Amino acid sequence: MTNPQSDTVSPVIYWFRQDLRLNDLPALTAAFATGRPVLACYILDDISPRDWQLGGASRWWLHHSLMALAADIAKSTGQLFLARGRPEKILSELAELTGADLVFCSRHYEPWARLLEEQLHDVLLTKAVQLKRYSGTLLWEPESIANKAGTPFKVFTPFWRKCRVLPVADTSILSADFTSWGRYSSASLSIEELELLPAKVQWAGGWEQLWQPGESGAIDKLGVFMRSAVAEYGKGRDYPARGATSGLSPHLHFGEIAPHRVFRTVREAAMINPEIGDESEKFLSEVGWREFSHHLLFHFPTMTTQAFKHEFSAFPWVGGADSLTAWQQGKTGYPLVDAGMRELWQTGYMHNRVRMVVASFLCKHLLIDWRSGQRWFWDTLVDADLANNTCGWQWVAGSGADASPYFRIFNPTTQAQKFDGGGGYIRRWLPELAALPDKFLHEPSMAPADVLENGGVILGETYPYPIVDHRDARSAALAAYADMKSG
Repeated sequence: MTNPQSDTVSPVIYWFRQDLRLNDLPALTAAFATGRPVLACYILDDISPRDWQLGGASRWWLHHSLMALAADIAKSTGQLFLARGRPEKILSELAELTGADLVFCSRHYEPWARLLEEQLHDVLLTKAVQLKRYSGTLLWEPESIANKAGTPFKVFTPFWRKCRVLPVADTSILSADFTSWGRYSSASLSIEELELLPAKVQWAGGWEQLWQPGESGAIDKLGVFMRSAVAEYGKGRDYPARGATSGLSPHLHFGEIAPHRVFRTVREAAMINPEIGDESEKFLSEVGWREFSHHLLFHFPTMTTQAFKHEFSAFPWVGGADSLTAWQQGKTGYPLVDAGMRELWQTGYMHNRVRMVVASFLCKHLLIDWRSGQRWFWDTLVDADLANNTCGWQWVAGSGADASPYFRIFNPTTQAQKFDGGGGYIRRWLPELAALPDKFLHEPSMAPADVLENGGVILGETYPYPIVDHRDARSAALAAYADMKSG
């Protein structure tokens, strides 16, 4: 690593993290406002020992998001420096070698991220370098939101009632005249050298046709949503075959678009067109759930591995490895569950309604610990966000804050009949069942022999028998819940 080329004043460093964009980024704006060249860097820390290293699907997305970010920076004659290792060590060395005395970054709120920021602050101070952190990944800072007693919210509705009337940041577009990038003459790794792509190509094969990681892809995705699905969001979001959701979750997770940009875009559209008001508010409440999940994780950092409701620590999870494997591979014999798990494997994504169904099935039909599902989603979702993933699984399991009651056990067959009555979703992801009539598509094991034959389905061969009976599984789940409560 050498000093930036031809810089007459010392640069400042911008440390990209999960904020992989150039616009609507307060910390980057502040870095350029110094009037000094800005050295852009990204550090892959998969060396520090910690839980929740990036999962495989997230690594795939990160690879392509970094490619997009590097290209965007290059358009304005900048360069993205890439490194691999401990951020406090690399940033300290980078500051010393370049003469930078300021490091800018966006705040992050996962337990390890907060600890890293504290450690980095102390290390940089020994080099007379300041760490300057800014908001930019959430709508509001978690410590700024409290109930009347001054304590964290544990229920979503009052949390969102308070938040939804608060101001959000303005949209800000980075002017080319405002930018002055510093450059490095050597020592940056290439994106390929970060080794983010999966070794098994068939696992993520074709994802480039499904997703467009990067800031421009995020803006395009928001535009498509605003032109079409937002007007039907409240009515259509529960139907997985309709495509009525935004698809913004991975872009938000990697910070390719600011949450305040999404919020303001939707809110301003509703002001112009009041007819979409109710639909847009339903969508914004989902953005609110993202905020609520980060609020909870910030204030209760142990909930990634421990039940938020402590009594669930004694829940008698009894599910076995074979059942877990069948669930992971989409071979449970329940078509909506299997379609969801196949969608996840083939696309890195799953419709939200189906996520609830497959999670309930794992926890309450198979009695498998929610943490097993949490880990699987962490590795296979391109939008694997620690706060959202943790809170979602605990909500379904009944152990989380403001959680679904444990005795609410989704019937995967009736859920399929209600939300995929025409079978468009199931037929897409389970082509082996596509020729079955709607009447038996959601429950092939109840189809007469001639219907199965005409549909080309051989139970136990081309499609599995149900691995559990719904009624028996429901009874067992409620009995286990009763045992936990009495114990």
